[in-house]
Amino acid sequence: MESYALLIAATLSAGTVLAIAALGLLINEKAGIVNLGAEGMMLCAAIAGFATVVHTGSDVLGFAAGMGAGALLALIFGALVIGLNTNQYATGLALSLFGVGFSAFVGTGYVQAKLPERMHFEVPGLADVPLLGPALFQQHPMVYLVILFTIALIWFLERSRAGLVLRAVGESPQSAHALGYSVRGIRLGAVVTGGALCGLAGAYISIIYTPLWVEGMIAGKGWIALALTTFATWRPARVLLGAYLFGGVTMLQFHLQATGVDVPSQFLSMLPYLATIVVLALISRNPQWIRVNMPASLGKPFYPGS
Repeated sequence: MESYALLIAATLSAGTVLAIAALGLLINEKAGIVNLGAEGMMLCAAIAGFATVVHTGSDVLGFAAGMGAGALLALIFGALVIGLNTNQYATGLALSLFGVGFSAFVGTGYVQAKLPERMHFEVPGLADVPLLGPALFQQHPMVYLVILFTIALIWFLERSRAGLVLRAVGESPQSAHALGYSVRGIRLGAVVTGGALCGLAGAYISIIYTPLWVEGMIAGKGWIALALTTFATWRPARVLLGAYLFGGVTMLQFHLQATGVDVPSQFLSMLPYLATIVVLALISRNPQWIRVNMPASLGKPFYPGS
């Protein structure tokens, strides 16, 4: 029973990483912008957050540094694709490649660095409950905050005026522009917000999830987060559930190895990516369903004068 509790706890922690990044990308795509640079932004944020905690000892400052790094890279991306109308897909890939190389260069001196002793978190009165306590109530506060954020994002997109305007920009930027809304400004704000959340996810990995720095430590999680938005048909609640699903698949490899299951480690390591490919292949069999749910202007540039 204890091993299952640990598996559930690890699933929630791994899913939190994917959920934070995927929700940020969801905000981008609701405004009509596709950012393929999540992997690079998360790597740069991971080293920024890790280095900040090494020098200051403050996790809060580390998270802030990660968010700042992600937001800055997203701002550069937004200036190119929104201000200069460069190709969103090519620019996002360039950002991802830049982030991989730049983080490796900057992080050279931090490979052997160690963080201060990590704090242990638990919910008083519930952490000692058999099975449920270790599984659900001994998590880092970020695990619970991402659930609250998902609920808030659902309300924002469905009930608030600002959320409806954001969705309108993603569906018909020409109409939103005709009504007097600054389409480019709204899109840039969405891109920077999404970048900050990707940065928070990257910082969470290097500070909490695996408290260390190694080159390429994001290991494809940015790409999985990107796929999650399509898997969830651009709905926050489904993003959260999908993140936990993929988090569970990721942790399953370690659980099977610990229980002595005789499966090649290479096969277990590729499970999360194999699951991503299978899910996207199944979704792609119904393109009409995707077109109905995706923002109509996703990936399309907007020219105010048109």
